[in-house]
Amino acid sequence: MLITVVGLNHKTAPVEVREKLSFPAHTLKGALRRLKSYPVIEGCVILSTCNRTEIYAAALEMDEGINAIWDFMSRWSGVDISEIKNFTYCHTLYDMIRHTFRVASGLDSMLLGETQIIGQLRKAYMDAVEYEATNRVINTLFQLALTVGKRVRTETGIDRNAVSISYAAVELAKHYLGNLNKHQVLIIGAGKMSELTARHLVDSGIPGVIVSNRSFDRAVALAAQFNGKAVKFGELYKHMESADIVISCTAASHTVVKTDEMRRVVEKRKGKKIFMVDIAVPRDIETEVGKLKGVTLYDIDDLKTVVDHNLAQRRNAANRAESIIEEELEKFMKWHSTQFAIPTIISLKGWGEKIKRKELQRALNRLGEISAHDQKVVSSLANSIVNQMLHVPITQLKKYALTVEGHLYTEIMQNLFDLDVPGQKPKDCRSKAGDDRY
Repeated sequence: MLITVVGLNHKTAPVEVREKLSFPAHTLKGALRRLKSYPVIEGCVILSTCNRTEIYAAALEMDEGINAIWDFMSRWSGVDISEIKNFTYCHTLYDMIRHTFRVASGLDSMLLGETQIIGQLRKAYMDAVEYEATNRVINTLFQLALTVGKRVRTETGIDRNAVSISYAAVELAKHYLGNLNKHQVLIIGAGKMSELTARHLVDSGIPGVIVSNRSFDRAVALAAQFNGKAVKFGELYKHMESADIVISCTAASHTVVKTDEMRRVVEKRKGKKIFMVDIAVPRDIETEVGKLKGVTLYDIDDLKTVVDHNLAQRRNAANRAESIIEEELEKFMKWHSTQFAIPTIISLKGWGEKIKRKELQRALNRLGEISAHDQKVVSSLANSIVNQMLHVPITQLKKYALTVEGHLYTEIMQNLFDLDVPGQKPKDCRSKAGDDRY
């Protein structure tokens, strides 16, 4: 059983190509069944996210399996197969396993060490299981990949350091204020960055957010997403009197939070601290606000310094993660190699047993009437000859099965003895001149 992955991602294909080759959730069942209908495909999983589409498969024959995946992608999407080949990458055997482990660990993501991908990989695998698209090899690979992804995050902490501006803002707030579930948050602005920040806040325990924006309707829409409330832009300073965290990101061309007004807010707060983050460019909050007593102010440059430091930390963690992946890869290689060798060894022994029975019966027929003792001696001789002849090939195959080229030795053995191994398809080694085996 040979394994491969054919895919495309943000590094190999532009978004206009990725969207054509994506698989929305409602199409997945039909897509998996279509792919599994190719005779060469024994098991498969389709992973489709905004940044990647990958098809993992166990195939009876490598080249035929890859061509089947390309054909499937072309027929399903309507994109010419030559164009698909230009944008896709292909990993086979142990490179495929290493790639799967790296994807699960967040090492192949646009954002190094991201957490979301392991959930997406788990969902893709569980869907394939539900739709009966997997087989034993695919099941073992994905179960181990998910374990590796979890181990990498646990042992390296690769996902613990914020590497996005909005996430860093929330992490800083947690650093200064501790648990956020009892703090009030005011978000100024209702754009994409404000939405991302609100999402991180809610994920960190904030029960709801207050949103203020010049366009009140947009403030209402954003607040509704996160069990929050919208307030008029003219009431901004009033709500700052009770807020513990203020995060501002508007599209204004000038500052919207002034020092004089904030000085009056600080007086009314009576010494209660306020944590403010300005992630707008141009800045929303006047620099002098940060000098007021009880105010902690960070701007986007401060956050970028934090992000750069954390990204360096993630790169260090990624190096440790690669070592874990290689360790787990070696374990899987040994298991996977035996999946080729064991059925072949069983088939080889069956081949020898078939010949032994045939020739033994022929010999006994020629000998005519002989004693039970003599029959036992002849049978024992036949068993001994077959076992000794097969001992070295079987021992060597077990040895070479644990190497990277183990599957090749297995295929050679299958072809040399013309073995029919269930679930495996040896390469056709016939010459062009005739049907004789090499």
